[in-house]
Amino acid sequence: MANITVRNLSDQTKETLRMQAEQSALSLENHTRHLLQVAAEQPAVKAVDILTLAQHYFGPNGGVELDSPARGTKRQ
Repeated sequence: MANITVRNLSDQTKETLRMQAEQSALSLENHTRHLLQVAAEQPAVKAVDILTLAQHYFGPNGGVELDSPARGTKRQ
C-alpha cells in the first residue's frame, strides 16, 4: 500500500476533518482515506469548449432574432 503526506494543510481543515471523522465513528486516517477513495472514483472533469457551450445555450444563430427598425429620416 502507498503512503501520502499532505503538507501545509490548514489547522481549520484538519479540525474539520477530525470532527467529520468523529461524527462518522472513524479515525481521522480512515475518514481521510475514504474521502480520497471517493474523490478518485469520480470521473475527471473534462474541459468545455466555449464555442460549443455558446451554441448549446444560444443556438447556431447566436440566440437572438431581432427585427431591424426601418431606416430613414424624419426630416422633410
